[in-house]
Amino acid sequence: MTSLDDSRIAEVDTQLGIWCQGDCVVEQHWFVFRTDPSNPITNEAAEASAADEEAENAEAEVEGFVVVSQTCDIVRECKDRPFVEVCPLVQVDDQDFKEIMRGSRPGYAYVPGVADRKLVADLNRVMTVEKPVVAGWGRVQGCANDTERRALSFALARKRSRAALPDDFVEVVRKLVSRMRSKHDKESAEGKALRSLREIRVRAAPSWDESNVEVTLLFIRHSEEASFEGKSWDALLASWLGYIPEDTGRFEVEGQVTTLDNLIARDYVESDPLDLGYLTIRGESLG
Repeated sequence: MTSLDDSRIAEVDTQLGIWCQGDCVVEQHWFVFRTDPSNPITNEAAEASAADEEAENAEAEVEGFVVVSQTCDIVRECKDRPFVEVCPLVQVDDQDFKEIMRGSRPGYAYVPGVADRKLVADLNRVMTVEKPVVAGWGRVQGCANDTERRALSFALARKRSRAALPDDFVEVVRKLVSRMRSKHDKESAEGKALRSLREIRVRAAPSWDESNVEVTLLFIRHSEEASFEGKSWDALLASWLGYIPEDTGRFEVEGQVTTLDNLIARDYVESDPLDLGYLTIRGESLG
């Protein structure tokens, strides 16, 4: 690093000092990725291979990038942290945008600062760039407050931390998942209740690997008490559990509607999110 221009490094550090996780650049850019020229899979890789039989890199045009590195790493001196991770911004239609905004598409993340353009972060693709590259971009603020920053951080973490629930349990909740997805956006009592849930988690005791497993579905609502067109949470819970089949195999399934204030910390840390849109059985989406 001693051969580099110290003044230029200091300038880059200053420019990166205002960047945060979630900040974007919105203009034509190119996502670069490694490929096998003898076995291209994407159109971009095939085009690169056709142009040069030995080409090992391909480029895909994207709408821009969102920085997904943690803010503390972005603002560190580039002598210590020379790289930043970015994901492409892609434009989606209204329906996909609604699902991504509410967190139903874990392969993507909602970025408030570019929401007016229907742009979202494609978390399935990640590229590493040196910090001077980012310093040359026109920064678009991605998140305006702690709530937005926390939501984006959660989306990034969920992409890497989703639990692989057992296939036989996923089969047990197939009808429940289908019901909730179909009713989520409806202007019915059930739809309003589903939209008022903070998250749904599932806890297995003593573990998923046992021959007999007690499973608790935790429907975590926001703290405000509410009923929906006369339907209480108890009634809604009973209705949802009615979609669990009588034959649940090795699982004994029960449910609980609760709040973060009332939830025991152990139950939270020992549970996993129930991802309504992307539970799969041998590659078959339940959505």
